[in-house]
Amino acid sequence: MMENSVAHLTRRKPKKPKKKWKKPLIITFSILIVLGGLGFIYQKELVRLGFNMFAAGTVKEALDKSYKGVGDREAPVVQHTEPFSLLLLGIDQRDNEPSRSDTIIYSVVRPEDNKVLLLSIPRDSYTEIVGRDVKSKINSAYAHGEAKMAMDTVEKLLENKVDFYAAINFHGLKDIVDAVGGVELPIKKNIENKNKAHEKLFVEANKPIYNGEEALGYVRYREDSDFNRTMRHRIFLSAFMNRALEVKNLTKIPDVIQIAGSNFTTNMTSDFIVNFAESLYMKDSAPTISNYMLKGDGKMRSGTWYYDLSEDDLKYVRGMIASWLDPNTTQLIEPESTDESGKVDTSDTANKS
Repeated sequence: MMENSVAHLTRRKPKKPKKKWKKPLIITFSILIVLGGLGFIYQKELVRLGFNMFAAGTVKEALDKSYKGVGDREAPVVQHTEPFSLLLLGIDQRDNEPSRSDTIIYSVVRPEDNKVLLLSIPRDSYTEIVGRDVKSKINSAYAHGEAKMAMDTVEKLLENKVDFYAAINFHGLKDIVDAVGGVELPIKKNIENKNKAHEKLFVEANKPIYNGEEALGYVRYREDSDFNRTMRHRIFLSAFMNRALEVKNLTKIPDVIQIAGSNFTTNMTSDFIVNFAESLYMKDSAPTISNYMLKGDGKMRSGTWYYDLSEDDLKYVRGMIASWLDPNTTQLIEPESTDESGKVDTSDTANKS
């Protein structure tokens, strides 16, 4: 697959803010934006009243159960108007395998600007695993030290702080999709695991609606590139949120929240999330989402395939993140999108897992 050539930070020109809203990748943001979407279907003040009367307690209860601190890391004190960073981890634990972070997204939220940056970190990225004094695939950090080691490792790699984390277990995805009656997915070719070492997986192409089991197969398929896999995650969440926001499904949102809440952990308090969600959907427009994926090249080491990150691209990304985290930034460094709007190749390419 062709990728944009790497450019030095000083050669990148800031892009104008994108007008089209691109959906984020992880269920935490999905919950908030699904709730926020109600504000664009009904009058905002009415939604605010209804949420506080009927849903706030349910959401807060579910989120309280999901709270999990991070070892000796103190939870940051962040005002809702200040930029903050959030590490999004998609956990896909299979039988007889450790719970590695299959999806790793470093995000920066700028509440005042109503903007979100999503930086995808390939799971096979070769980097120092902080706390183990070894270099390995970055997804092994969560397997060995859960959220703390993952946060420390990402901070070391990106040279920018990680304020919060949210870890999502993909096993809850099936129930969430079934709760809204399935999702529409742009699958043009059958998706099938052909490597005998992998679990059996088959998703038929060109179906009008896909159930939870099929949607899970769509996001779990890994016999192609990290780039395609990450893209499928974006496509799935876009489809899921569109489905959840259909009028007939609005009454099911509390059930979706309960299911999602039992399948993720975070060091964000329920008050912080609920207050942030409220401020989000009381805006005049949906947040602008900017996407980027770290670039690099595959390389074999001692019989194992790794993803070597480009040092030039890392330098560019570190500067971009710093600009987004700076509350006094007057002109953000806007990334060039690496999302190809649903053009996902599900052909039988060599697996690099």
